[in-house]
Amino acid sequence: MELQEKGLTREEVLKSLEQISKDDFDWSSGRIFGYVFDPGKEVMGVAEEALLKFYHKSGLDFTVYPSALAMENDIISFAASHLGGDESVSGSFTSGGTESIILAVKAARDYTRVKRPDIKEPEIILPITAHAAFHKAAHYLGLKVVQIGVDARLKADLDQLEDAITDNTILIVGSAPSYAYGVIDPIEDMAAIAEKRGILFHSDACMGGFLLPFFRRLGRDVPNFDFRVEGVTSISMDLHKYAYAPKGASVVLYRSKELRKHQIFACANWTGYTMINNTVQSTKSTGPLAAAWATLQFVGDDGYLEFARKKLEATEKVVNFVNMHPDLRLVSEPDMTLVAFTSDSVNIFHIIDEVNLKGWYIQPILSYSGVKESIHISINLSNVYHMDEFLKDLNEGIEKARELPSGTLLEKAQEIFSDMGTTELTGEAIGKIMETAGMANGKIPERFAPINEVMNILPPDMREELLIEFASFMFR
Repeated sequence: MELQEKGLTREEVLKSLEQISKDDFDWSSGRIFGYVFDPGKEVMGVAEEALLKFYHKSGLDFTVYPSALAMENDIISFAASHLGGDESVSGSFTSGGTESIILAVKAARDYTRVKRPDIKEPEIILPITAHAAFHKAAHYLGLKVVQIGVDARLKADLDQLEDAITDNTILIVGSAPSYAYGVIDPIEDMAAIAEKRGILFHSDACMGGFLLPFFRRLGRDVPNFDFRVEGVTSISMDLHKYAYAPKGASVVLYRSKELRKHQIFACANWTGYTMINNTVQSTKSTGPLAAAWATLQFVGDDGYLEFARKKLEATEKVVNFVNMHPDLRLVSEPDMTLVAFTSDSVNIFHIIDEVNLKGWYIQPILSYSGVKESIHISINLSNVYHMDEFLKDLNEGIEKARELPSGTLLEKAQEIFSDMGTTELTGEAIGKIMETAGMANGKIPERFAPINEVMNILPPDMREELLIEFASFMFR
C-alpha cells in the first residue's frame, strides 16, 4: 500500500474495506463456534454506542478521565462479589485473558522476589491443559514451566502436582475450565496443596468465571473454583466471552492489594510525564471498558441467567448427539459450554473441513501427551438458535469425510525434504510446503485437513517451529 496523493473519499475508503473483508467470516451469523461471542443486535447496539462514546478517551491517566476510574472500580467490585470475594479483593480491567494471565504471573514473580529472594530460578506448575497464555507469560517473564499430566477425565493429576513442587515453585495454576475440553480442574485440592506449601495459586477462570455461577443457580453441580476456596490467591475472568462485552475486556483479581501491587509498573527515571501503569498497556482506549460496563448494566442478572439456561440446553443437545453417534465420542464430559469430541473411525480433520465448507466454523485440537486429536466447539448465545441445523450438517460431514484420503500433504512434504536434502524446517522448505497446500501469496486454502494431519504427527517443538515459519511466511 502507498499513501494516495490525494486522500480517498469516505465512500471510497468504506468500499475498499468492504472489498478487503469480503472473505471474512460473518461473525453475527450464529455459525461460528469460537472467537466471537455474540449476544444479539440489541445488546451489541448498546455496547457499541458506549464503545464509540468513550473510544477517544485515553486510559493512560485516570486523573484526566475519572470516568475510567469509576467504571473500572464498578466492574472490579462486581467481579469480586461474583467470584466469592470480600472487600479485600482488588484487581484490574485488562484487554483480554492473555493480559490478565501475564499480569497474574508477573505479580507472582515480583511478589516472590520480595518474599523469597533466595529463589533465583522461579518455576510455575501448569497442567498440560492450562492455556498457552501461561507459557507466553513464562516466556516473556523468564520463568521455567513445569508441566504435569491429567487423569482420565483430563483434570490435573494431584499426585503429579505434589511431585512437581520444588523449592523454586512460585505459582501453581488450575483451570475453570480448561479451554480445549471444558473440564474444571480440582481447584480446591490444588489450592490446598499450594497453601500448605506457601505457594501462590491462580485459578484461570477466563472461560468459566462469569458463566459458572449462573450454572450453579440453574442446579448444575459446579465445584468451587473462586475466592470461596481459601488457597486461591488470584483469578482471571474474561468479560468478552460469556459476559458478551465487546473485545477486549477481561479482569484479573487478587485476594489482597498487597499481592496486586506487584503487577503495577511505575517509572520515575526519565524526563517525561508520570508513568504509572496498572496493566501492560500504557495508552489505551477507554472504549472497551465503557462497553463492558454498559453490557453488564444492560443485560442484568435476569438476562444472564436466561442466557445461561439456553446455552446449557444447547450444550446438552450436542453432548447427547455425540453420545448417540456411532462414529463419535466425547474426549471428556464437559463441565461447561466447551465441548471436545473425536472419532476412532473417521478422520476428524476431514470432518472439520466438511462442516466448515457448509458455512460453519469449528476448531481442531491437535493430539498432545496421549490425548487424541479432537473437534472443539465453544457454544455461545448466537449458536443456540442454530443447533439442529448444525448437528444435521455435522452428521452429513461425517459421512463425506469417511470417503476422503489421508496423508496426501505428508507424502508431498517428505518428497520436498528429500529433494532439498534436508529435514530442517527452513523458511524455504515451509514456503514449498505452503505452496503445495495452496497457500501461496497469502492465500487461505479451503481445506486444512492435510496441514493439520502434518501438524498432528509432529512433536510440539517442531509444531511451534513450523507455526513461527508459517506466520513469517504469511505476514509481510
